[in-house]
Amino acid sequence: MTRPLLEVQELKTYFRTGGGLIRRKAIVRAVDGVSFTIHAGEVLSLVGESGCGKSTVGRTLTHLEAATAGKAIFDGRDILNLSQAKFRTLRRDIQMIFQDPFASLNPRLSIERTLAEPLFIHELVQHREEAREKIAAILELVGMDAKSMSRYPHEFSGGQRQRIGIARVMILKPRLVIADEPVSALDVSIQAQVLNLLKKLQRDSGVSMLFVSHDLGAVRHISDRVAVMFRGKLVETGEKRQIFEKPAHSYTRKLLASIPRIKGRLSG
Repeated sequence: MTRPLLEVQELKTYFRTGGGLIRRKAIVRAVDGVSFTIHAGEVLSLVGESGCGKSTVGRTLTHLEAATAGKAIFDGRDILNLSQAKFRTLRRDIQMIFQDPFASLNPRLSIERTLAEPLFIHELVQHREEAREKIAAILELVGMDAKSMSRYPHEFSGGQRQRIGIARVMILKPRLVIADEPVSALDVSIQAQVLNLLKKLQRDSGVSMLFVSHDLGAVRHISDRVAVMFRGKLVETGEKRQIFEKPAHSYTRKLLASIPRIKGRLSG
């Protein structure tokens, strides 16, 4: 088997809380020795209930949180030990889709400027017209009208804003996308549409994905493999069919029995 694109080894992310006259200092072990791999073109879903640490894994891998210990080998380099300056050189390759599509977009920037900015930062275009061509193409790819590039985030629905957020990520042609609860903030009627879009873009581009979610319906739709997380640790990892048809851990069986599935028509 070829070397994984990403290999996470014993990742730990701890936080200090409390302190003062009333509360004693404590350590929260948000991520406590998590290990997994993602191969090129693969979707691994990290699933668990709120507070289990799954989003912290994604935020740590993108340097939004500092790792306490462990390694994350991306294409042969331990990205956790890179300085912020050196990690910036990998930001085109490792992109993140956030849960809240409105908070992740600058309200002062038009959609054109929002999508053009990363193109110029990473020197993928030389002039504005070239950028506009790429923006028009990616907007069409995510189901948006190219004419909408002159508008601002507040003029769009939540589902449309998430499509724009996805466009901002995919326009860079990354190698790994970390999608942190990308549909949980959307209306139920829109969730299936955005999931279908993500699945199509992933399949067509061959990008690898870490899909973080509490919703096993979404996970079942988009995943190749599934890792189940509970209280900062992985309790079970396996192929999608194995997890859904023959779960080995009692917590996985509990999730399968209790978490509601998304509504809407999922294709593929």
